[in-house]
Amino acid sequence: MIQTTAKPELYDDVMRLPDADPGQLASLLSAYGLQLRSVGPDDEIPGSFWGDEEAGLIGNELLVRADTPLHSLLHEACHYVCMDRDRRDGLDTDAGGDHDEENAVCYLQVLLADFIESFGQERMFRDMDRWGYTFRLGSARAWFEHDADDALAWLVEHSLVDDRHQPNWTLREY
Repeated sequence: MIQTTAKPELYDDVMRLPDADPGQLASLLSAYGLQLRSVGPDDEIPGSFWGDEEAGLIGNELLVRADTPLHSLLHEACHYVCMDRDRRDGLDTDAGGDHDEENAVCYLQVLLADFIESFGQERMFRDMDRWGYTFRLGSARAWFEHDADDALAWLVEHSLVDDRHQPNWTLREY
């Protein structure tokens, strides 16, 4: 998986923070010990690696703005879940991690999309493609369904999903 910049005209057609129930988002994130914190509409998002409207991470705070895409919120949340304890303890903006972890993050964000009532996996696939995530099979869905066995295995190895491929609601330890 490689993340690239999408065409600007596609940016408006992704689900954003106001499109989801804020209580549901906060509850989902709190299951992982994350706190959702919004900043003002004209403020830079602290802890955002990519800048603009992309979600940020500092410690256990996931920082967003009203224009933050839901896929970005979940992607950064999944970085928090997938990183080891030492990296979480010093987290400020750059989640780090290797290629395998990045793929696991993408896989987990697709799984967690189903826990946001107005979102779901179908919309996650669409938004990932529109935003500019790129996969060698051409789409997020094709990757998830046919080329992500390594990402799933990584999540299982780190006890982040169970044998039914459902989240365990735990953080990576090592």
